[in-house]
Amino acid sequence: MDLYEYQAKELFASHGVPTLPGTVVDNAQAAKAAAEEIGGPVVVKAQVKTGGRGKAGGVKLAQTPDEAQEKAEAILGLDIKGHITRKVLVTAASDIAEEYYFSFLLDRANRNFLAMASVEGGMEIEEVAATKPEALAKVAIDPIQGVDKAKAQEIVEAAKFPADVADQVADVIVQLWETFVAEDATLVEVNPLVKDPQGKIIALDGKVTLDDNASFRQPKQAELVDKAAENPLEAKAKEKDLNYVKLDGQVGIIGNGAGLVMSTLDVVAYAGEKHGGVKPANFLDIGGGASAEVMAAGLDVILNDPDVKSVFVNVFGGITACDAVANGIVQALKILGEEATKPLVVRLDGNNVEEGRRILAEANHPAVTMVDTMDGAADKAAELAAGA
Repeated sequence: MDLYEYQAKELFASHGVPTLPGTVVDNAQAAKAAAEEIGGPVVVKAQVKTGGRGKAGGVKLAQTPDEAQEKAEAILGLDIKGHITRKVLVTAASDIAEEYYFSFLLDRANRNFLAMASVEGGMEIEEVAATKPEALAKVAIDPIQGVDKAKAQEIVEAAKFPADVADQVADVIVQLWETFVAEDATLVEVNPLVKDPQGKIIALDGKVTLDDNASFRQPKQAELVDKAAENPLEAKAKEKDLNYVKLDGQVGIIGNGAGLVMSTLDVVAYAGEKHGGVKPANFLDIGGGASAEVMAAGLDVILNDPDVKSVFVNVFGGITACDAVANGIVQALKILGEEATKPLVVRLDGNNVEEGRRILAEANHPAVTMVDTMDGAADKAAELAAGA
């Protein structure tokens, strides 16, 4: 789960990271009131879960409360890379002497954690990495050893932070590591990390991604979910503990095992090329040991997606036997009743496949078509979606 800037900075502050106070509002009049309370110049910042806000006009300086209201009116409703701005953060303006960059992230390629730091902050770090790779220090972090003051100083030296702020930056790095670990994050980023004219280090912006797999031990993080912006289908799937991601196609996909589902997406996309460019509508992995109830829950989510025109259920029976999958399909169709009007193409193979096919044949539901091969089933599902 990605956090908004104001949420990230609230987490930072709770772990001792120096930030500037601010107020989140959803209307321009409230932005004026927030600026009056802060006093002095303020910055009005779009709260969207994407970068490039400044270039898109989503970050504006206001000298007075009236100007803060004016800037908020211009930003609220602004489309930034497909994200509509519904809230703005009004925070005290800060004079900046220097801008730096810092982040901790999960390094999936090396199965490790990584610290990245640069004394050239304020711009997109991808640009720094591409044009001046020597300006971006990368330091591997041992998950067992973590980051203490000594490790933080090693990172500071690698990034060549100025001597006058080196000790402060090291302290902030330790605090950011505490945030990273305590909150089960996969990314903690500050850009820019600034030095103000008085020489104080401040996290002026913040970006945090939390690991949903750790939500069972982070119950308070449920409060961070923006339900207004959350896709209702993804929210429904999450409530049912389904591994679901909404895509922009027309063929609903259900499979057991992430690898099989990914392959299914590719096969459907390929088959869809000859049927008017039909594409997969979602990723849904019911897992290796999924029950009939899980299959029913998955179909319930997908069949209620208005973009879905057909559904491809692609299951290789292992731990989940094909007869259990077939029973799940039959159960789901009974539960959905008249709502189950979209065609289902089912390909079963593996453990108890004959019994699974018998159950579906006996049910003889008019929406279900059985196809023996993966390629054939993908083609049929794409054809049905295009026809719809």
